[in-house]
Amino acid sequence: MPESSTDSQQERGLPAALTLPFKPPYDWRSLIAFLAPRATPGVEIVSEGAYRRTIAFWGRVGTIRVQPADEPATLLATIRFPLAAALPLIEQRLRHLFDLDADPSRIAAALSSDPLMARLVATRPGLRLPGAWDAFELAVRAILGQQISVARATTLAGRLVALCGTPLDANDPHLDRLTHLFPTAIQLARTDDLGLALGMPRARAAAITALAKAAAADTNLLEPCPGAEESLARLRQLPGIGEWTAQYIAMRAFHLPDAFPHSDIGLLRAMKTPAGRPTPSRLLARAAAWQPWRAYAAMHLWASASHQPRATRRRKGNAA
Repeated sequence: MPESSTDSQQERGLPAALTLPFKPPYDWRSLIAFLAPRATPGVEIVSEGAYRRTIAFWGRVGTIRVQPADEPATLLATIRFPLAAALPLIEQRLRHLFDLDADPSRIAAALSSDPLMARLVATRPGLRLPGAWDAFELAVRAILGQQISVARATTLAGRLVALCGTPLDANDPHLDRLTHLFPTAIQLARTDDLGLALGMPRARAAAITALAKAAAADTNLLEPCPGAEESLARLRQLPGIGEWTAQYIAMRAFHLPDAFPHSDIGLLRAMKTPAGRPTPSRLLARAAAWQPWRAYAAMHLWASASHQPRATRRRKGNAA
């Protein structure tokens, strides 16, 4: 069988263009505003309205770049990868990462039955739930973000990548500040003294090591279970993963639309009234009105909190 033009292009490292349709509206600006401060140095970059990252399949490496396409209701992915056979997998992961299969009208209609959410939905129609390129990568990032600011967690993620990730060809002009692959579970499982090397609490480093060893031993560890509660229970069994971390991983890695990290400081801050901030238990009770779309409600609350005047913000929180 003759080689297809796509196969030939990919083997030569030329970019392949992939169009990714979605149901409008789509709030691209808010989505990349969420991803930008969380972009792992060396692995991800958000700049000039586009998202870029390194990828790997079957021992081969490449990059992707995603941005709005010229045609309506479509994103454009530019993919540099040496095997065309990986394109369906790449497309699947991109649809998950950018929440391209959501029905924004249905979600908005359900959330808008609550007056607070109705106002937030009207402010940011088409707000999506950012997924994850890789569940293990997201879980590690969630642990790094426990009880510290997003900026601090991003710094730690960059240190982790520099220490344990796979370095790429520094002479490749297409990489442009993309320097590493995120470390695999096997790589992290073999790394000693992460806490000392990264300058982070030993308990948190131990949680990452335990996760890595478990994921290396069971490649299906971070696959969602048939039921949402079963998925959450499986996460909670891992050392160092409490309720907030489990809910955050479920939101983004498993894309469970009703996951809700109710103890998150950003969510509590967004719900502050003249009487003060609610307790986590009160917020959880309040969020019952947003079921089964509490993860999207959380995104709206985080977005609203990020636009509060700077003087009202706290320096530390969750939302890894």
